[in-house]
Amino acid sequence: MRKHIFNSIMVTLFASAGVLAQEKEKDSVLGTQTVNVVKAYTPSVSDAFKIKGTPSLDDSVTTSKKKIDYKIFSVPVASTFTPAKGKASAVEKAPKEKLYNTYASLGLGNYTSVLADFFTSRALSRTETVDVGLRHHSSQGGIDGVDLDNAFFNTKLDASYFKRDRDYTWGADLGFQHQIYNWYGVEEGLFEDAVLANIDEKQTYYNGELGAHINFNEGYFRGGNVLFRRFWDGMSSGENRLVAKPSFKFPVQDQLVTTHIFVDYLSGKFDRSYYSEEELKYSNVQLGINPNIVFIKDDVTFNLGATVAYMMDIENSESKFYVFPNISASYTLLEGFVTAYAGAKGDLQQNSYYGFANDNQFVSPTLTIAPSFQQYDIYGGIKGKFLPNLSYDLKAGYSSTDDYAFFVHNPNSSNFGLDDGYVYGNSFNVVYDKLNTLKVDGEVNLTISDKFSLGANGMFASYSTDELSEAYNLPSVRASIFSDFKIGEKWFGGASVFFMGERKDVLSADFITIDPADTAQEVTLDGYFDVNFNLGYNFTDRLSGFARLNNIANNDYQRWANYKVQGFQAVLGATYKFDF
Repeated sequence: MRKHIFNSIMVTLFASAGVLAQEKEKDSVLGTQTVNVVKAYTPSVSDAFKIKGTPSLDDSVTTSKKKIDYKIFSVPVASTFTPAKGKASAVEKAPKEKLYNTYASLGLGNYTSVLADFFTSRALSRTETVDVGLRHHSSQGGIDGVDLDNAFFNTKLDASYFKRDRDYTWGADLGFQHQIYNWYGVEEGLFEDAVLANIDEKQTYYNGELGAHINFNEGYFRGGNVLFRRFWDGMSSGENRLVAKPSFKFPVQDQLVTTHIFVDYLSGKFDRSYYSEEELKYSNVQLGINPNIVFIKDDVTFNLGATVAYMMDIENSESKFYVFPNISASYTLLEGFVTAYAGAKGDLQQNSYYGFANDNQFVSPTLTIAPSFQQYDIYGGIKGKFLPNLSYDLKAGYSSTDDYAFFVHNPNSSNFGLDDGYVYGNSFNVVYDKLNTLKVDGEVNLTISDKFSLGANGMFASYSTDELSEAYNLPSVRASIFSDFKIGEKWFGGASVFFMGERKDVLSADFITIDPADTAQEVTLDGYFDVNFNLGYNFTDRLSGFARLNNIANNDYQRWANYKVQGFQAVLGATYKFDF
């Protein structure tokens, strides 16, 4: 039926098309015609030819539908099954670590050693914090083969206040330190027991500090810090130091110029020199400015700067200007993996009694204090990562420093009738000379996870001097390996191995000249290894225990000439955390 309907429609369409074509051909003949419009055609839905939704069937054979009956046979089944109620699966979360604002630690070991540490941090408000810390380390000595008292005592108390504001932050710091050391490094077999028994080898150091700092988020003045330090000893020596360092930032042609200004005042005195009772005084002031501008383009970063300093020796009425370079550049060869860098810098270094006594606690209170001038330090290297968790930094450089301070042994001056505890060839002085250094150093760090890390660094240096025959007490080789680890949630620890290469020194001189080796015996201090290990265990989130093992190999080495160190050292202790 559908086929007949389709054929009828197609025939009608072709016939209509033929009539229209003939009329069009007639209309194409030019002529005059008159068209009368009676009414515009307005079509309606009734005019459309619509196919019925259910056409009548006119087939000769009509198949009737067969009636189907469906039946369900239900069979009852006994069941005791009861479905359980659904429950959402919980996501495992790591337990939140409880934080405490205070901890106290105490450890005891051989050589009658005591380690103590206390720290507390109190929030006065949402923007104010006060921190207080106390550290102590002491030992009653007992080094084998040492005739004099070799005990030491070191206690330091620190307190700080910090406040945050919307536009700036500021704080203040207060510190006090008390140290006791002994000049026990007399040459073995040089003195009789009666002489040794009368030596008062004790030296006491005191240090008090007061500082403040402020930092602004915006503006030309970005902040600065100021520090006043008073350092003195038990031999009537003392010095004062005042350092102020404001910083500024201002734009210059779409670039920010960072400028640091420094004022460094130092003055002090010693009751006497090593060979006479003449008082030693020193006083100087350093003024300087250090502008820097940084250019960054693609993979290149370039820092251009310089340090201009004015040094005035108040005690000797002398002054001098200095200009030092401060230039550095870096280029990223492979993002995150290889970066090359180079630079050149210089510095005016303020030497002080406090600095010398911290580097070498066995200096005599008879030092000549003068600044050092690092004319330049030219360096270059590469840094980056071998692997995402394996970083490296390799560098080589050459530097030149005028008036570098070298530690050298004081001569034995007990035959001059002096009775001070440092005149038996058991203390150190400083001498100054030009030092040129060619140095290569590197560092590698491996981080397996937050539970294990491993690192190593090393340095090789070659020295040359103008007047001195050797760069005294400076090692040519220095290296270390260190690691930290965690085992589960309870165990933690670390290990380190240090190596110090050979050093040169002089002994038993009667007079100090520009080169102590002219009238003294030059000695070589052997290199040494120092192996250390520490292990801890968390009993609870508050209480943990620890063990520290130092100089595990029990090496009988000398850090300074005639100054042996303690052998194998073991300390056991505990740390307790709480809210205060």
